[in-house]
Amino acid sequence: MLQKVVICGVDTSGLPLLSAAEQDELMKRLKAGDAAARDKFVVGNMRLVLSLVRRFWAKNANADDVFQAGCVGLIKAIDNFDLSVGVKFSTYAVPMILGEIKRYLRDGNSLRVSRSIRDTAYRILKVREKLEEADEEVTYDKIASEMQIAVSEVAYALDAISDPVSLYEPVYNKSGDTLLLMDQIFDEKNNDEVWTEKAALYEAISRLDRREKRILFLRYFEGKTQTEISSEVGISQAQVSRLEKTALKQIRACIS
Repeated sequence: MLQKVVICGVDTSGLPLLSAAEQDELMKRLKAGDAAARDKFVVGNMRLVLSLVRRFWAKNANADDVFQAGCVGLIKAIDNFDLSVGVKFSTYAVPMILGEIKRYLRDGNSLRVSRSIRDTAYRILKVREKLEEADEEVTYDKIASEMQIAVSEVAYALDAISDPVSLYEPVYNKSGDTLLLMDQIFDEKNNDEVWTEKAALYEAISRLDRREKRILFLRYFEGKTQTEISSEVGISQAQVSRLEKTALKQIRACIS
């Protein structure tokens, strides 16, 4: 998909690039009902769609279908754009194009989400947007209270429509400094306290003799029984049990 140049019959390498003045003029004309200006404006903004489609190369979706979904978002943005708002068209169009592409990818995903859950999720998004406009701190509790549904239902519906995100997804990029999602994830299993405990454990194990280390390895890393270990090491099961208990006692004494 990455090498594809002709998408939906459109040679993307030859797409025109409109200046800001041309964009403004065409937008005024198309809002006045000029069909030719509308067609030219759509084609002139296909580069914007293409630049956003490239974000989804790794989704293994059909390039033509993703591009078409983006163009649907572009047309919706054109139809709903308000000249009086005072923002650039691209600023308004980007989230709408992305939303249409994500909707296509989500609906076409092999993991199907029921229509009722999707409808609930979209209502939740509208309520969240309404609360955000009121400058409120939006929480699941507030959304649930506003909609008179359970908090768990809010969380479940939003999770159901969320796209999987790569740990290497950039979440911040400024002046060449990129912050990845994985940079913001805290690993509770590898904090300083855990590392200290592991170091103490390794030190304690290193003080055991060779046979005790062997018994502990077979018992706790390979999951063998004391009877199996006795056959492999060449001593009785009672001796294995005694050596295991002694080794564990020594380890506890070292790390306590």
